[in-house]
Amino acid sequence: MSQEQLALRQMLERRERDYLLAKTRVKMRSSLENFESGDFAVARLEEGQTAELPRWVADELVGLKMAEEVDEPFDVEILRALSREKMMGPLQLSTLPEDFYLKMRRRLGYLAGAVADGRAKKEDVDRLKVACRDIVGIRLSKLLSLSSSATPSSALDGRVTPEEAAFFTSSQALSKEWRMALLEGKD
Repeated sequence: MSQEQLALRQMLERRERDYLLAKTRVKMRSSLENFESGDFAVARLEEGQTAELPRWVADELVGLKMAEEVDEPFDVEILRALSREKMMGPLQLSTLPEDFYLKMRRRLGYLAGAVADGRAKKEDVDRLKVACRDIVGIRLSKLLSLSSSATPSSALDGRVTPEEAAFFTSSQALSKEWRMALLEGKD
């Protein structure tokens, strides 16, 4: 494994941990009392109450059907993001939320198991997978084009995710090296 691959993998693992520890909101479908897990504890949550919890706790409660997510389903978010990206020019990037790819990876992982046990339809999952591949492919193509131009990374601030920023920096350095090698250092 190259240094770049190792650095990317470590960044993804760190971001995944941070994402799971971040707060998210859920609406309780049933009451919960005296819940403890490690250092985390909940004295009482009532049915119908909206609570802000660490994502890993919220995910467990949603999985147990004790709560439901308050945020818009990711399936809607991915389709809207794909539509926006397709409307942008070939060297323009729409803005994605910082946690976009984290949500995408988690949603695809969840759906892989959901099809197996009948909680999701295979055709719905396949449609979402195609949308995910499309947006990754479109943005990757744009980032590669931008990285081979004189576009500074600061020009992308606020429009790219941390994963995309890392990719852009690596591909920009590689493009510069390649140009210099071909032009014998006359860049």
